[in-house]
Amino acid sequence: MEGRETPATDAAGGREDEEPLLRPPAPASGSEEEAEDCGGLWELPVELSARRPECGRCGRPEKVCLCPFLPVHPLKVSTCLYIIQHPAEESRVLRTVPLLAACLPEEKCKVLIGRRFSEDRYPELASVCRNKNTLILYPGAGAANLEEVDLSSPDPYVIIIIDGTWSQAKDIFFKNTLFRIPKQVQLRTSLSSQYVIRTQPTNACLSTLECAAISLAIMEKNDGIKETVLRPLQALCSFQLQHGAQVHHSKEHLLKNGLYDKPMPKNKRKLRRMELLVNNVKI
Repeated sequence: MEGRETPATDAAGGREDEEPLLRPPAPASGSEEEAEDCGGLWELPVELSARRPECGRCGRPEKVCLCPFLPVHPLKVSTCLYIIQHPAEESRVLRTVPLLAACLPEEKCKVLIGRRFSEDRYPELASVCRNKNTLILYPGAGAANLEEVDLSSPDPYVIIIIDGTWSQAKDIFFKNTLFRIPKQVQLRTSLSSQYVIRTQPTNACLSTLECAAISLAIMEKNDGIKETVLRPLQALCSFQLQHGAQVHHSKEHLLKNGLYDKPMPKNKRKLRRMELLVNNVKI
């Protein structure tokens, strides 16, 4: 056949113009005796694992679907959410963003996945960031309390939320100039995270879904929104705990109570951060 070398001898023992039979690859190293010791395992067919069917609405496997805990119809809200999701969050099994998106109309919850967001590649996001009614939920030094922000504009508001670990969110915020254009806001709430199946840095740290639920309740002046959006998260945690998951206390709680069982970091910067957690100093 043109464009293809024909081997001098046929691996299957046939003529040179015949297609060689496909066989499992031989062991990468070792003698023929070692291959024989495998008892013919190399000849066994490989079984491909099939992914469990997932629910099209909540994103969970169909057998553990959480749709009964979602609102029957998407919530009617005027505020639009932009979730900036770190790529590592997309592969997490117990992520909360799909549950959040399932509670809202598609046009009111937009998820963008990535680390870097330039104006050229994301012109729509750039336009949103320059909108005077856009807020970014990021607890920086100059962030205002969301409950104290003037929300009297008749035009709809937009809230940008970064979805990732604290270090991932910090990296995304500081390495994308677009996200430093909107007004920074933060949540000052006594609510402890109900996302107890995942370890948080401090007791006050909230999941993306919880941040969105509280923010929407404030923006829409409707506490019922918070209860509705939190319901699938509560069901998720309850189900996981009933099937062997353990309650994950925050790193702050573990350190203060002498329960932190991992080796202390040797890096001075990380060690200093842990000391600040114990002493209730905002990082």
